[in-house]
Amino acid sequence: MLLGYARVSTDQQDHALQLDALRGAGCERVFVETASGTRADRPELARLLETARPGDQICVWRLDRLARSLRHLIDIADDLQRRGIALRSLTESIDTSTPSGRFLFNILGALGQMEREIIVERTKAGLRASRLRGRVGGRPRALDQTKLTIAQTLMGNGNLSMAEIARQVGCAPSTLYRSLPGGRRGSTTMAATA
Repeated sequence: MLLGYARVSTDQQDHALQLDALRGAGCERVFVETASGTRADRPELARLLETARPGDQICVWRLDRLARSLRHLIDIADDLQRRGIALRSLTESIDTSTPSGRFLFNILGALGQMEREIIVERTKAGLRASRLRGRVGGRPRALDQTKLTIAQTLMGNGNLSMAEIARQVGCAPSTLYRSLPGGRRGSTTMAATA
């Protein structure tokens, strides 16, 4: 069965061009969606993917109507291929039921893989450069050295519980316990309230 999928981003746009092309291509059933390409929640796409069976072919006017990104497109195509379902794009003249269509799609897949690897490379290079400039990643510590020194002084007085000390230095008791070797320094008579 030839199944079509049409998507426009807003209510102001019209599906007519896509619907005419899909019906002209012989689609027996067309799933129509109005949703931004960046939205992950697309109920008609989900319904189409659930409906398609081995031997079916999913037809779109253009590949960007089907997926949010190249990675998303490749994931969908891989899933369809595993399930024995072909993918056809009318505008790009790609049909994964033919050897040349699979070849073109594999080129797209290789480009997607290269794109992912470049992103990983850039991310690692950026982190290395930041570290060389002295920047430490992650979120700021809740208990810096100044607050830890204040907490240790308060603990040495022996008048306050760990919860009260933590409240005074502005952190959770568990953060204070984690920051101290063995759980606490100073007085051993303090109540351990967490």
